[in-house]
Amino acid sequence: MSFEDTLARILKRGTPAISKEWLEQIETEYGRTPFIFERMAERPEVLVSHLLYKGAVTETSTIDPKYVELISMAVGAALQCSHCVEYHMQAALKKGATREEILEVILIAGLLANSVVLAEAYRVMEAQMPECGATCDTNGIGEGKK
Repeated sequence: MSFEDTLARILKRGTPAISKEWLEQIETEYGRTPFIFERMAERPEVLVSHLLYKGAVTETSTIDPKYVELISMAVGAALQCSHCVEYHMQAALKKGATREEILEVILIAGLLANSVVLAEAYRVMEAQMPECGATCDTNGIGEGKK
């Protein structure tokens, strides 16, 4: 169904009916409905807008749907959202991901999340120790300098 056809269907049936229908489809396809979707459904316009955006991004993507779910799982892991990881892991498995691929994605997400921690901490350190810089102080070169 084209984007325009989807919009016409929403206008014809109304956002409350479409919201309910889409939640049922998600539950049927993935076995459960994400918590955030349930809360968004309390304001159907919010849920429908979110799912339209999500659909436009994923349905026009040139990336294989399995990899879209693996990427989504990695982002969830990096953001420390266990519910996101669980949901996207289930979706990735349904789209053909293997246990090995999931493990590798988790390792990569952890590597990148760790890099953010290091980069932010090093920037703070650099800003607080401008005379010599963070690298001098961490190597002991700047010790004793005031």
